[in-house]
Amino acid sequence: MASELQFSVRRLSTLLKHCFPSPSSFLVRSRSLLIQSSRTINHHSSSHSPPLSRTFYSSPLLNLNSTDTEGPAAIDYRSLLQEDEFHSLADSTIHDLQEKFEEYGDSVQIDGFDIDYGNEVLTLKLGDLGTYVLNKQTPNRQLWLSSPVSGPSRFDWDRSDQAWVYRRTKANLLNVLESEMGQLFGEPIKLA
Repeated sequence: MASELQFSVRRLSTLLKHCFPSPSSFLVRSRSLLIQSSRTINHHSSSHSPPLSRTFYSSPLLNLNSTDTEGPAAIDYRSLLQEDEFHSLADSTIHDLQEKFEEYGDSVQIDGFDIDYGNEVLTLKLGDLGTYVLNKQTPNRQLWLSSPVSGPSRFDWDRSDQAWVYRRTKANLLNVLESEMGQLFGEPIKLA
């Protein structure tokens, strides 16, 4: 059984080297797959019955020829904000949004519309339409948004654009909020 596992591991390792060009993606994925295959084989060997099947990957292989990959862009750690600069930018953004949401709330009639700011968390309740939550994540130097429309997003400060940007989609925080809230209420909002 051990030699069978070693052969399977070597075969899997060869396959993964061809599937994952970067060492880090290979290591992360191969470790997960080896653990999974080891558990499968150990489970089958302990029951003294032949394995029903052996699955060495947890999801279908991706189109390996595709250059279009999803996932976050690499972090340039030189661009991370110093903590005091982060707090200044984040606090300014959150307070500006709070004021604009309050003005906007006066112009639209939404049952349950309420704005709350406390413990560095801005909460915008929209009754049956859902709730937005925006808060600071100091260790990551990010603003985290929970949206009833698009779900969770993490925004980093982009020095070149002078804006909070979601690295996966390159979406600007203010543009996301303007678009979503305009759709929800049928009334445009200008946050920038």
